[in-house]
Amino acid sequence: MAAVSFQSVSKIFPTSRGPFQALSDVSLDIQEGEFFGLLGPNGAGKTTLISILAGLARASSGRVRVLGHDVQADYANARRQLGVVPQELVFDPFFNVRETLRLQSGYFGVKHNDAWIDELLDNLGLADKADANMRQLSGGMKRRVLVAQALVHKPPIIVLDEPTAGVDVELRQTLWHFVARLNKQGHTVLLTTHYLEEAEALCTRLAMLKRGQVVALARTSELLGAASSNLLRFKTDDALPPAIAAQARVTGRVVQLPAHSAQDIEQQLAQLRAAGVRVEDVEIRKADLEDVFLNVMAEARDGQTQPGAGA
Repeated sequence: MAAVSFQSVSKIFPTSRGPFQALSDVSLDIQEGEFFGLLGPNGAGKTTLISILAGLARASSGRVRVLGHDVQADYANARRQLGVVPQELVFDPFFNVRETLRLQSGYFGVKHNDAWIDELLDNLGLADKADANMRQLSGGMKRRVLVAQALVHKPPIIVLDEPTAGVDVELRQTLWHFVARLNKQGHTVLLTTHYLEEAEALCTRLAMLKRGQVVALARTSELLGAASSNLLRFKTDDALPPAIAAQARVTGRVVQLPAHSAQDIEQQLAQLRAAGVRVEDVEIRKADLEDVFLNVMAEARDGQTQPGAGA
């Protein structure tokens, strides 16, 4: 049985300009114990899909199950299996951190769990803030409390919707160390993030969404393996010749070119020299998940598919 199963899920929002299709026939299963990544540009439908999973929105069609419980027909049991960390910083300004976690425990009928609350506070760097009012906390500290709230009832499935957006490196490291430990203990993790290096390091399998559709669904290693084997990377202040510019990814002064072989690299450098392009800091590196992501999004725009798309 899958931990989470999305079955032909579609969502249409009415707008002043007519219906807007946020999700279109999304089908995918997340297995128990997986660390699964859900990636996509802004507006791809990631948060809509998570809102449907958490029961905060209703699918226009299709079904979602959490450990066999339908999120609409059996909402209470489905929701009890989930610990959801939302994007927004939502908090009650009238309680301190410990009171907030006790209150959250009560929503799930959990009592006398102070030992677990202490463990959460310690692992998330909140032990010295336990008696601080939520209004007194920085944005990063509030984000840590949201994570603790999601975990306070020990859910088997942890849903992290952009959990490290706008937070410092220390929190990111603390959070990932703790969540990775929980995953090793058997918890299923569903992550959305714009930090692709996090997804590459943590997720064993990935789905990529664009305009509400699954455009890639495969193991992380498979997606990386399907990418160009190497990239030629350099810096320049000069304009690139058209043949090079057509295949280049340019970020400021940094240029990256796909290179399948040593011969490709030699030819590219020869073309640059012939065009009078001065290059600095030349290096050859392996493609990473950011490269894969950009290729998948470009190919989805052109109507091509990627490994496992729609599977």
